[in-house]
Amino acid sequence: MSGAAKILVVGPLGVGKTTLIGTVSEIEPLSTEASMTRAGVRVDPDVGSGKKTTTVALDFGRLTIDGDLVLYLFGTPGQQRFLPAWRDLAKGALGALALVDSRDLAASFDALDNLEDLDLPFAVAVNVFPSGPRYDADDIRTALDLLPDTELVTCDARDRASSIRALIALVRHLIHVATESS
Repeated sequence: MSGAAKILVVGPLGVGKTTLIGTVSEIEPLSTEASMTRAGVRVDPDVGSGKKTTTVALDFGRLTIDGDLVLYLFGTPGQQRFLPAWRDLAKGALGALALVDSRDLAASFDALDNLEDLDLPFAVAVNVFPSGPRYDADDIRTALDLLPDTELVTCDARDRASSIRALIALVRHLIHVATESS
């Protein structure tokens, strides 16, 4: 496969979207991180978790796979209040990689619901945190209420090879979805 594809990287606040894009991008990634403040506790309850910054517009990076396929990666803000930005970022996207955190699977429901509302094909990547519990794929599928054909992988957003494998799984899933619908 050759060409270019716009891909969203989505998920809740603190799941690793900015990290994943920064890890895989072959260019200096664009990041719109802003400091989180105590005043934000009303709208961003995770402020108390030690997280110091949050994406307020988007993250952007580029990854070339096999020298032929260029993925333009657009990371979305994690908070539901930025849903209008998601809608704009989704225009022209072929699909999305939805990052989830095994320490708080329920936090991913909004992101997954948003992707379904946007009718955007997606794969789910469980970002493995050292302190997080490990679940088998069936338990994650059940907890997230995923359809049987939804691609599910694990990754470590800090590890380039692991993150690239997750993106390749998404691309394979998108190819499968495209060939099934034609």
